[in-house]
Amino acid sequence: MNLSAREADIVFRIMRDLSAGHDARELRLRVGRTLLDLLDADHFASYVWDSENSTFAERVSINMSDDNLTSYETYYRFRDPITPVLQRRRSATGVSEIMARRRFEKTEFFNDFLARDGLHFGVNYYAYAGGTNIGDLRIWRGKNKEDFSRREVEILDAIGPAFTNAMRTALAREGAERGKMDLLAALDQAADSAVLTAREKEICAAVLAGLSDQKIADKYGISFTTVRSHLKHIYEKFGISGRTQLLSKVVH
Repeated sequence: MNLSAREADIVFRIMRDLSAGHDARELRLRVGRTLLDLLDADHFASYVWDSENSTFAERVSINMSDDNLTSYETYYRFRDPITPVLQRRRSATGVSEIMARRRFEKTEFFNDFLARDGLHFGVNYYAYAGGTNIGDLRIWRGKNKEDFSRREVEILDAIGPAFTNAMRTALAREGAERGKMDLLAALDQAADSAVLTAREKEICAAVLAGLSDQKIADKYGISFTTVRSHLKHIYEKFGISGRTQLLSKVVH
């Protein structure tokens, strides 16, 4: 896919934010603001799926009414004809791809919820770790603009995997900090037949907590090269090739 100079510059800005170590909330807000610029869109919302309570939680939004979003969370999500379908997709999807425009504009969801905030044309991306939806990007344009093109949907889809990886890292780090995830126990459970040394487990936990190779070296008083050597052995034992696959294997 060929990007214009302007688009390439904005995509690089997004990638910098995705690699900057922001928490999950700040990460989604920063990416949301920049995606609005990239896709010439007007409104943004993002949630993290709470599987225990079967609901969307930890909302962040741009150019949307808090009162209207609260009405979504308490009422309209139960009458939402598009999000359950979009949520099952593993790629960026335009609303018009799953429901005909005329039919969509006749729904209560559109007329009494979306149109109230001026949302008319949408595209969503849902990030997954294993089978768990760990965050989403909901981007909308107003009535005075055109629907998202196939090319624009593909641009969002190309950014999606990096967003997913950044969300996995942020949520793993936050979970460890809150004591909700014992990373070493998770490693023991995920290892199966892989036998990791005590130092390899420490380095795995540091990777899952979002530390760079240099920060791991500083933390344990070892060289950068030694960290890389340990990681090579860890990947070989797990039968994987890098950080993203390690996150997928351990953080479910």
